[in-house]
Amino acid sequence: MLDFTWKVFSQTGNIDTYLLFKELEKDNHEIPGIQDEELASLDSPIS
Repeated sequence: MLDFTWKVFSQTGNIDTYLLFKELEKDNHEIPGIQDEELASLDSPIS
């Protein structure tokens, strides 16, 4: 999601998109390891 938001901002220069990017980035740093847990659950075989 961060990559997409940054790409939209870099192409448009829209400040609201940049602020959304920064908010998402902040939220992402407040919950350390969440992406690792999500990726690990995707790698687990279905029983």
